[in-house]
Amino acid sequence: MSNLIDIRPKFVDVVLDKERRLLFDLNAFASLEEEYGSLDTVFDALGKGKVKALRDVIWAGLLHDDENLTPKDVGKLLGLANLEGMVELVNKALTQSMPSPGKNEKNLSHPPE
Repeated sequence: MSNLIDIRPKFVDVVLDKERRLLFDLNAFASLEEEYGSLDTVFDALGKGKVKALRDVIWAGLLHDDENLTPKDVGKLLGLANLEGMVELVNKALTQSMPSPGKNEKNLSHPPE
């Protein structure tokens, strides 16, 4: 049983206009990739403290619950006063979405020879 991978979605609860859940699934990452061209570009912008990148990442993490939500909608839900707390919640949600290093991972970029 130890070889099984827990594939249950890992949500992080946030309170904006109402209680919502951040989830960074494949769809969220694909939406970010569509907006920025690559995930590296998104994470570089986040690392530089770009507010637009933070807003867009939060937007992508909320799309699972509301596909009609736009980045500008999310911007209206956020205030400068709660950005620091949102950064912590986004980091938690992103960390939870990543696979544990070295646990039965298959490298998809390099197929077996």
